[in-house]
Amino acid sequence: MDLRGVKNWKLKLRYGRAKTQFRHFTILADGDVTAPNTDFETRLGPAFFGMSAWASDSDQAIDMARAIGKHLGFTCTGNVYVYDTEPAEPPGDEPRGYNLNFTPYERD
Repeated sequence: MDLRGVKNWKLKLRYGRAKTQFRHFTILADGDVTAPNTDFETRLGPAFFGMSAWASDSDQAIDMARAIGKHLGFTCTGNVYVYDTEPAEPPGDEPRGYNLNFTPYERD
């Protein structure tokens, strides 16, 4: 059920008045920016890629983070952390990611 644009969607999900086949996750992946992306102001080098996602399970959420990251010039080379979290945006009819961000860091 696509709940985008529905008023009080969080309450409807919480109390069972609306249903979704997806769960909400936050994913944090360690890796490298291999191609700069002007939309996200990334630079080459190590970074964490974070995103929120509506997915069927944690494996799908991780796969989505890797695929979306690759599309944006990021390669996962380290650990990928996935957490069940409260959503900031409602689910749609398909799995989706949002709140994409990159945090560069320096390796020792």
